[in-house]
Amino acid sequence: MHILIANDDGYLAPGLAALVQACQGLGEISVFAPEQNASGTSNALTLGRPLSIFRARGEHVQGFNVVNGTPSDCVHVALTGVLGRRPDLVVSGINNGANMGDDTLYSGTVAAAMEGFLFGVPAIAFSQVEKGWGQLDAAAATARAIIDDVLATSRLDGAPWLLNVNIPNRADAASLPRVVTRLGRRHASSPVIQQTSPRGEPIYWIGPAGDAREAGEGTDFHAAASGQVSITPLQVDLTDHAMRSDWAARLAGTRCA
Repeated sequence: MHILIANDDGYLAPGLAALVQACQGLGEISVFAPEQNASGTSNALTLGRPLSIFRARGEHVQGFNVVNGTPSDCVHVALTGVLGRRPDLVVSGINNGANMGDDTLYSGTVAAAMEGFLFGVPAIAFSQVEKGWGQLDAAAATARAIIDDVLATSRLDGAPWLLNVNIPNRADAASLPRVVTRLGRRHASSPVIQQTSPRGEPIYWIGPAGDAREAGEGTDFHAAASGQVSITPLQVDLTDHAMRSDWAARLAGTRCA
């Protein structure tokens, strides 16, 4: 077994160290993580400059491969040459905060796992529901239990799969019910926050994420609010299949393939 581990909070993040520790004993572990916090970078790849990699030193990060790029960069360079061989599993996290509903479109944590999936490697993204790393040890134990169950019941050499897992910040997280969910939806983000720079120029901060809009039973939001571990299978196909025929009818001379 060879596991590639990445994250988006940066190589010094406690969640990464906890996930690496949780995976000990499963086989060989390779860690490729961003040099800086890269939250919200989605699936971005760095194409306008070369990437550098150095080996981290110090407690909890010894031997980590640190990439001066995005989470997707980390997995991409590992899989396309630096690692030297294909891993059996890609895991990402543990993220400092939830990645549910629309968050998954922006999440670097999910993107790192998705990059593995795009290359045909099964992948899992792990996040804690609340920020602050509260009960991180319990979240790591939960992640290990889920990985163990997945390895015991799922093939790693067939069609790849992608799971997005959100774990409540609770001491009993490992014993909480686990439910397979669908993505909910959020309201639009809050307005940008305008400030003034020391030079008197206007600057803007992206506002906080909106509240949950679609959070009914069966969604990841509902599971988290109910004290359950949410496991959402994801796919990459963004095609609006239900609307293909409608658009073909609207556009003169166009047919539905």
